[in-house]
Amino acid sequence: AGYPAFGLGPNDGTFNRYSVGYEILEYRLGNLTDAELTVIRAKVVDLVTLDAAIVASSANLDTDSAAVWKHNRDEVAHRSRLYSDRRRDLCGFMGIPAGPAMSLASGMSFVV
Repeated sequence: AGYPAFGLGPNDGTFNRYSVGYEILEYRLGNLTDAELTVIRAKVVDLVTLDAAIVASSANLDTDSAAVWKHNRDEVAHRSRLYSDRRRDLCGFMGIPAGPAMSLASGMSFVV
């Protein structure tokens, strides 16, 4: 959802854990119905699959054309955009604002 993991250690100050968005996320995760949890688990499985596909598509980055097959030069961008759209869909389903990492322009991926 774009919020950093905190683990068990102290906050290093790079993110305010008690932002409104993060508080809503914590509340929603702690109070989901069984039906909501089922939907969220299914969405997370989809996200894991999409995230893995982005990484796997790097195998085609060295090929521009081979016999009849032609490489989609925008494959990684298309897959990344689909992944981000699905992450935002999950945030919308949970009624939480997307976290700060959702706006990162880097190639980093965060799994909800």
